[in-house]
Amino acid sequence: MLEELSIRNYALIENISLPFKSGLTILTGETGAGKSIIVGAISFLLGAKAGVDVIRTGAEEASVSATVELGGANREALDWLAARDISPDGDTGGSGAVIIRRNIKTSGRGAMYIQNVPVTRNDLEEFTAFLFDLHGQHAHESLVKKENHRRYLDRFAGIEAEVLEFYGRFLLLAEKRKALESSLSSTRDREMRLEVLNYAVEEIGAAHIKAGESRELEAEAARLSDYEKLAEAVNGAAASLYDGEYAITALARRARSGMDSAAAIDGSLAELRQRVEDLFYEAEDISAEFRAYRDELRFDPARLEEVEERLNLIYRLKKKYVPAGKTELSGEEAILAYRGEALAEIEALTGWEENRGVLRAEITVLEKEISAHAQGITKKRHAAAEQFSRAVTGIIAVLGMPSAVFSVSVTPKGKEQIVIGQWGADEVEFRISANRGEPLKDLSRIASGGELSRVMLAIKTVLSGADAPGSKTRSLGHDPATLIFDEIDTGIGGEVALAVGEYLAAIGERKQIFCVTHLASIAVRAHNHFKVAKTVSPGAKGERTVTTVAELSSGERREEIARMLAGDAGGSAALAHADELLAKYGGENHDRSF
Repeated sequence: MLEELSIRNYALIENISLPFKSGLTILTGETGAGKSIIVGAISFLLGAKAGVDVIRTGAEEASVSATVELGGANREALDWLAARDISPDGDTGGSGAVIIRRNIKTSGRGAMYIQNVPVTRNDLEEFTAFLFDLHGQHAHESLVKKENHRRYLDRFAGIEAEVLEFYGRFLLLAEKRKALESSLSSTRDREMRLEVLNYAVEEIGAAHIKAGESRELEAEAARLSDYEKLAEAVNGAAASLYDGEYAITALARRARSGMDSAAAIDGSLAELRQRVEDLFYEAEDISAEFRAYRDELRFDPARLEEVEERLNLIYRLKKKYVPAGKTELSGEEAILAYRGEALAEIEALTGWEENRGVLRAEITVLEKEISAHAQGITKKRHAAAEQFSRAVTGIIAVLGMPSAVFSVSVTPKGKEQIVIGQWGADEVEFRISANRGEPLKDLSRIASGGELSRVMLAIKTVLSGADAPGSKTRSLGHDPATLIFDEIDTGIGGEVALAVGEYLAAIGERKQIFCVTHLASIAVRAHNHFKVAKTVSPGAKGERTVTTVAELSSGERREEIARMLAGDAGGSAALAHADELLAKYGGENHDRSF
């Protein structure tokens, strides 16, 4: 639901911020006041194409933003956000609010954001389609898009979940077919690949590589390469430990002898004597271990050559079989991991015929299952199409199109043979004959935006379960929570206008509806009433025309209805008529419980 709309420097609007509520919101005003500018600004926000001409004269940029509350039932919108790591504000229990922003500068550059995350115009259109349906003279009209016709029919038929399940099975079939096609690569290619893999497995196996081996070899190579420096350092250490007159062991021995004598005279030195004795034994142990190391120290050029050859082998295998940049494993571990992967691929390629047979059997089962499922969906669509066509035709007759016939066409995808796609085997198209005797045509060829809006009003009425005004039936499935109708009253009046208002109010009991109208008989149905006006205000560079929007109080609303009836907001007759209409049809008389 649209909670707040802010518009700055868009067309004749300077700066407005409007809070909105649920129910039927009506926008009225004098001709040329700028009512459709509001709808245009919303269309701009929803991703419609726009040029710099929408920027208010003298401004650097135009911007439109909105706060939209997401209901927990709108899983499509919530899943879309989750897939892009965008979180609604106050997200609790799978719902929350999102802020949508869009601007355009005089340079022609613009930016779009959802929750401060930059998005493309296509992203913006895709996401906002889950939230809004806009119908009228602007381009954001979901009704003329044939891909939506199937969704509307499936929603009416109550088979959305079934069709979604079919879609999942269809994708699985596509994956199986792709795997089979891959397995049917030429025998020569497969043999060449096996030859490469077998050679790699044999080469790595013959090397008998061990994890962590290169680190040990590098340490040994460093020791052998610097033998002279090492020997010099070892001899120096030996002299300090045990070879020299003042070696640690000799000094420790004399210190121990002295402390033995001293402790025999003064017992308080017993603890120090023990520590000196420990020092002596520690020096003896160190000397013994170091002597053994020194005795074994030899310069072995043959061993150095052997170590370097081994390291070169490991480095060569790593370069050959480990992709550059793969650093999560050590060199030997990565080489061994490649050998394991190669063995698995060899097994798969060796058993390709068996695997292909399994795949073919699975594909055959899936094809039969999907074909039968598609036929079942087709039957349900045909049955629902007849009911849907009758229901919509009945409503548009009341809405000022008495000779019109609405028809839902369900035809096979293929002309000569059945073609099954991801949503079934059917092409679904809404068609209409606006006048008696005229052939059915697709909806995009309806000339009047008002007629198109009334057809959508009828469809939304049927889908919401409100096939008669006042019905309390809940929605048959997810549908955008906010509907916007512009020029829905074109070419109608009298009883038809009353019927349009009645149907708008009926849907407004369960959805948020915005409607621009010139007719008082529609405006009186409003739960919320805004007036759009054009004023002239002084500025630094002279007087400027500004479009303003304000919510009307009950008294102001009474005067606006009177103006719409007779062009005279203060005439007693017009006011009396306005009072009569408000008393009979006023939006406050409608139950808007959701």
